[in-house]
Amino acid sequence: MNGWLTASKSQLTACLRAGISPQKLALTLALGFAIGCLPVIGIPTALCTVVAVALRLNVPAMQVANYAAMPVQLTLMLPFVRLGGWMFSSGQQYTLGGTAMHTLAAWLVIAGPMVFLLTLALTPVLQRVPALASARGE
Repeated sequence: MNGWLTASKSQLTACLRAGISPQKLALTLALGFAIGCLPVIGIPTALCTVVAVALRLNVPAMQVANYAAMPVQLTLMLPFVRLGGWMFSSGQQYTLGGTAMHTLAAWLVIAGPMVFLLTLALTPVLQRVPALASARGE
């Protein structure tokens, strides 16, 4: 078991030294976490992959953040539904499709600031990781 942990640590360190800067890794993790909170089951994994490839970010790191967000995703579903209902309240009954669109709009309102704040918070933490110190210029 100890050999497995050592090998895993070595692989993780190698991935971190692959040239990604602390800022870019912070953005990757923040995007993965925010997308992972998307209130639609099953979509975040595919969306994280598409976003990571499109922005040339670290796909595995984004997926780790996405999976870390799963408990938060489930916890935030009802609050996103309520926020979406509040944002678009018209006094009419909602259809399932309308409620879904309102819920996604509520997520979008929260996701942007979440990515910004998480990136700001994670960057100084990741700058202290020795394996990332050599990649600061990227």
